[in-house]
Amino acid sequence: MTTAQDTLWEKFIQPIFGFLIDREALKELSDSIDWAKAGDRLKDPELVYPEYYTSQNFHGITGGYLTSGAAVTYDPVTKHALPPNETWNREAVIKAVIGSPRRILDLGCGTGSTTIMLKQAFPTAEVVGLDLSPQMLTMSEYKAQQAQLDINWIHGLAEATKFADAEFDVVTASLLFHEMPTSIAQQVLQEAYRLLKPEGQIVILDGHQKTLRNTTWLSDIFDEPYLKEYAAGSTDAWMGKAGFNQVLTEDVWWTNQLTIGVKSSSK
Repeated sequence: MTTAQDTLWEKFIQPIFGFLIDREALKELSDSIDWAKAGDRLKDPELVYPEYYTSQNFHGITGGYLTSGAAVTYDPVTKHALPPNETWNREAVIKAVIGSPRRILDLGCGTGSTTIMLKQAFPTAEVVGLDLSPQMLTMSEYKAQQAQLDINWIHGLAEATKFADAEFDVVTASLLFHEMPTSIAQQVLQEAYRLLKPEGQIVILDGHQKTLRNTTWLSDIFDEPYLKEYAAGSTDAWMGKAGFNQVLTEDVWWTNQLTIGVKSSSK
């Protein structure tokens, strides 16, 4: 694991978030969770973590997302990092879903914020959240239990799930693609295409690529190893290459974008 010393995140942003976050409350939350027991239960023992995931720090945290500290601090940090309001940004995903899907897969679900909103919006649907981090899944499960929601949490790779072809009506991904190399992002979209039923829908919420191209300093501030690579690409182009039709990207405030696509019934 590489270590980033004296980054802008460590110098300036981390102290700001440290002031905004109630660390005593986070410690109490962390102490209330049996991380080892939950992690062992949720973890896929056969999963091999990819190099792009384990060789980088994310958000100034040594060890990246494979730590309980990352799982506990993710929500309070994201609350301040998604202006003007985190919930408003995530609601764009919910509003974009067409009809009444029966099975929904949320790739790279993290701490389950969008996954939980999907289950609340579509209570009769089977909702699955998949993530590479057992610690993040542990927090997801905790939040779902607090909300009394039945959600299936899966430890796995977004680019190589173990689901069968055409299992889902909707596949979503929130704030996932900027966390990986573009070559992996393309694999994730190809996997999503495989998992969707004909006329199934994909909905992606992530950073606004055009805005990020004009604000390259953000990748340094937020200690995001793949942000510049993501910003230089085009989610629309990646979607088209994966086979999706009716691809459309729209602004979600000035910081984020929402991209939707549909799997053709004829391919």
